[in-house]
Amino acid sequence: MTLVGKSIPRKEGRKKVTGQALYVDDISFPGMLYGTTVRSPVARGRIKNISFEGDIPWSEFTIVTARDIRESSWENYVALILNDQPYLADEVVNHPEEPILLLAHENKYLVEEARRNVRIEIEELPPVFTLKDSVDKQQIIWGDDNVFKSFLVDKGNVDDAWTGADFIVEGEYETGAQEQLYIENNGVIAIANPDEGVTVWGSMQCPYYVHKALLKLFNLPEEKVRVIQTETGGGFGGKEEYPSLLGGHAALLAWKSGKPVKIVYDRAEDMVATTKRHPSRTRHKTAVSKGGKLLAMDIDFVIDGGAYCTLSPVVLSRGTIHAAGPYYCPNVRIHSRAVATNVPPHGAFRGFGAPQSIFALERHLDKVAGALGLTPDEFRRLNFVHESQTTATNQVIREKVDMDQLLDRAFELTGYYEKRERFARENGKEQSAGAVGRSNSRLKKGIGFASFMHGAGFTGSGEVYLASVVGAEATPEGRVRILAASTEIGQGTNTIFSQIAADALGVGVDVIEVGQPDTANVPNSGPTVASRTCMVVGKLVESAVLGLKQTLAGSGLLKDEYGESEFQEACREYIKSIGPLKVFSKYQAPPNVVWDDEKYQGDAYGTYAWAVYVAEITFDTLTFEAHVDDFVALQEVGKVINPVMAVGQIEGGVAQAIGFTLFENVVWKDGRMINNQMTNYIIPTPADIPPIRVYFEENPYAYGPAGAKGIGELPMDGAAPAILNAIENATGVSFNHVPLMPEAMMEKF
Repeated sequence: MTLVGKSIPRKEGRKKVTGQALYVDDISFPGMLYGTTVRSPVARGRIKNISFEGDIPWSEFTIVTARDIRESSWENYVALILNDQPYLADEVVNHPEEPILLLAHENKYLVEEARRNVRIEIEELPPVFTLKDSVDKQQIIWGDDNVFKSFLVDKGNVDDAWTGADFIVEGEYETGAQEQLYIENNGVIAIANPDEGVTVWGSMQCPYYVHKALLKLFNLPEEKVRVIQTETGGGFGGKEEYPSLLGGHAALLAWKSGKPVKIVYDRAEDMVATTKRHPSRTRHKTAVSKGGKLLAMDIDFVIDGGAYCTLSPVVLSRGTIHAAGPYYCPNVRIHSRAVATNVPPHGAFRGFGAPQSIFALERHLDKVAGALGLTPDEFRRLNFVHESQTTATNQVIREKVDMDQLLDRAFELTGYYEKRERFARENGKEQSAGAVGRSNSRLKKGIGFASFMHGAGFTGSGEVYLASVVGAEATPEGRVRILAASTEIGQGTNTIFSQIAADALGVGVDVIEVGQPDTANVPNSGPTVASRTCMVVGKLVESAVLGLKQTLAGSGLLKDEYGESEFQEACREYIKSIGPLKVFSKYQAPPNVVWDDEKYQGDAYGTYAWAVYVAEITFDTLTFEAHVDDFVALQEVGKVINPVMAVGQIEGGVAQAIGFTLFENVVWKDGRMINNQMTNYIIPTPADIPPIRVYFEENPYAYGPAGAKGIGELPMDGAAPAILNAIENATGVSFNHVPLMPEAMMEKF
């Protein structure tokens, strides 16, 4: 019986489509209060006074301020990396929408009315709103230089390489913020008191992140804090660290009121107050020989972290390591920084820094190819990294990598060469650079591609530091329950874990249960991020169930040859005659994986997924709109566990990336997102999404379950540069920022 590689139905699908699945807003407790957040109206300043006005029965409300945290001798910071973000602003505010106080009442409509009648007087201080102003130190708002974190990747000798170069090409590239826009808004429920401790239910990706944060906030022992993930309607990174803040808010209100407290954001609050993708600026300086070989790459990569550090250092890390792409270059220097601004903190978003730096690289390499008189594919073929060569961090590629073959197949699937020639004829490509070609039609066609890779799992020593654990437990009914903190947020965790476990045991998926992520019942298998759930945690699932099988065999209850019924009977008999049966598996790094955190050198990831994406577009020279007509996504991902779900991951990611490229423009005013509704924050509709044709190559990875790698973030990386490369192919005009709105295109013509 082989289940890996088959498209079995989604494990929790029936409950979702029949309405049996309970999301946080479906859950209530007796006497429950509804909480809300009163936020800063300005970007930066000192809190002078808080007053409570209007015809509101204020005595009926539970009100929490930073003073409550301070007087309880608790810790007023969200425990994460730098521990700099307060749960509630105390004396100063650093961004619009920063939480200042919390309200709770049994009438949720009265809570909203009360929120509008809280007046906060703030003495404003000069803010910094843009990445450029932060880098230029227009105001110092963090430390001595506004820098949260910096990295330096240094390979070879970049400074000596310029003198031997035949061509030196420079360019600057920018990406904007992007809202995750998960279908279910952020929400939690908390019960908290001195006797029982704190329990939080919520829509989240990382229960143990929330658990750690609440331990620090309330100064409680581990057994006094419990975090339970409820059914979660999407995350895309937006529910990685933010639920720690929200969970703390609900728990503070619950502790003070002595009653359960629910806080569920509406869409406008969710969009204006929570984290977004980090805006970025990347500068490239590239030395090449006249034969087209890369000699040196000097890359300056900067991301806007917002007002607090949150996850910016690790976002910066991934973006830094991916900035040089799947190419061999003997001399590489990447200097990167995450800087502070007075906008709400930016955080995790699918791709996690890589889409920003890969966009810059793939746009820049088209520019370099043009300077050499080479086509984009000719230049890349000359420089693709191969087995035994090294990446920017001096990681030796030990797996079989064949980017040329991926490029060949992607071009065959799209008719790339034929279309490139035909579009040139039809567009009347006799234009000079910067001018639209003269042809009878106002519509110009173009085709472009991007070649890239994405590291699976945490960067460097991250997985070793996490030391993730997964359990497998036999049940009295003769089933096996997987115990992991990895969450199902729509991407298919429950289903692929079931397939991996069932295949390893030689039983059907109905024999496998996946336990609800609950810190009281499951070990810490690490966060549901970084394309690690399938490859890293899935491998631990495989190991844990094999350990359970070995235990049954060692007890004499399971023979070498067995059927499903015999396996279930062995589980039942073991529990009846011997006792509970649980087996745990702990992460062990693959051999020969060595990373130096100080030098930022070595094996940045155990493995990479490799890809070529091709976009075909139509550009309208009257309306200045670009429409993606066809998209081919080809990737090598080790082994596909569930083809339908894998295709769905790629399709959804490409659609999201098309939004990032052409539609999703966060409009800022004084540090605040002002288009924070789904009526004015525009995302692609079905009419804007082309046929997305998804193809896989398989090259099994020895340290992934059944050979699988991670794929979830991969599709965010390649679409934006492929689309802009296609637009340049159609128009002869180079655009180097996303989102690329019609207004920006109009200015170029």
